[in-house]
Amino acid sequence: MIGRMTWTVPATTRTGGSLTAPEAELLPGYLAWHRATFLHKCAGLTGEQLALRPLPASSLSLLGLMRHLAKVERTWFRIRFAAQDVPPLHAVEGHKDADFDLLEPERAEQEYLALLEEQRLADLAVAGASLDATLAAYGEEQSLRTTYLHVITEYARHNGHADLLREHTDGVTGG
Repeated sequence: MIGRMTWTVPATTRTGGSLTAPEAELLPGYLAWHRATFLHKCAGLTGEQLALRPLPASSLSLLGLMRHLAKVERTWFRIRFAAQDVPPLHAVEGHKDADFDLLEPERAEQEYLALLEEQRLADLAVAGASLDATLAAYGEEQSLRTTYLHVITEYARHNGHADLLREHTDGVTGG
């Protein structure tokens, strides 16, 4: 009998971008680096490890962050900016933190693939759009430029969380 190998998050390559490019190249490049950094923090871990909540009194896990970042990608680029008629991810009536709380470690591979797909679809949703194009965010007009900066800061903040979670999960630090 041949057993099924346990899935782990594959290794990813982080590429550097120009630090002097025009904004239309710089912002997507910086976001791509942060996206890859998050995946790098998860590389080599199983679904069970991704679902661990190693910090006492916190519901944060790498799998929860993965689900949350997929939701962020869909919400800001596809739903708010491109006005695509797609349902929000991980929306559960009466449970605002479903992306963090309702975890199924055995679905880690599907959640990983969903994040990659949301990133791809987010990029398609803004392809060719001017950074000055606007969307309505919380009742105010917001430029695509500001949206990029918002999503970059989401990734930057959660990459810091991912550093701590990974270190407490298996001792891996840095990178």
